[in-house]
Amino acid sequence: MSILLVEDNPGDVRLIQEAFRATGFEPTFHTVVDGDAALEFLREHVCETAGPSIDLVLLDLNLPRTDGFAVLEAIKDEQELMALPVIVLTSSKATEDIRKSYELCANAYLTKPSDPAEFAALGRAVEAFWIDEATLPSVCS
Repeated sequence: MSILLVEDNPGDVRLIQEAFRATGFEPTFHTVVDGDAALEFLREHVCETAGPSIDLVLLDLNLPRTDGFAVLEAIKDEQELMALPVIVLTSSKATEDIRKSYELCANAYLTKPSDPAEFAALGRAVEAFWIDEATLPSVCS
C-alpha cells in the first residue's frame, strides 16, 4: 500500500505516520508539502510501473501555493486521476469546507485530532475501513 500524504506541517506528518505504525500497518508514505507538489507527483507517478504507484491520498486543505480544494478539483477533472481515493485530513471543522470537499469528490472527510494520542485511533479507523474493508479501484487501466 502506497499513500501520498499532502501535509505542510512536519509535526502532523510525524503524527500521521506514527499513527499508522502503531496499528502494525506500515504503508509506504510519499510526502509532499503543497498542492503543486502533490499534483506534480500524481501526474508523474500515479500509473508508474517502475516507480511508486499511489493507492490512497491523505490531503490537507490548508496548504501553501495550491490549496487542497484546487488539488481535489484537478483530481476530479483529470481522467488519469479521477478514480484515485482521496481522504481529506484537515483541522477544519467548517461546514462549508466539508460540503465543498464532497462536492469536489473527496471520498471521506476526517478532522485531525487535537490530542496527539488520538491520532492512533484515526490511523486504526483509516486502516480498518480503507485498507481492510474497502475495495479500492484500479487507478490505471
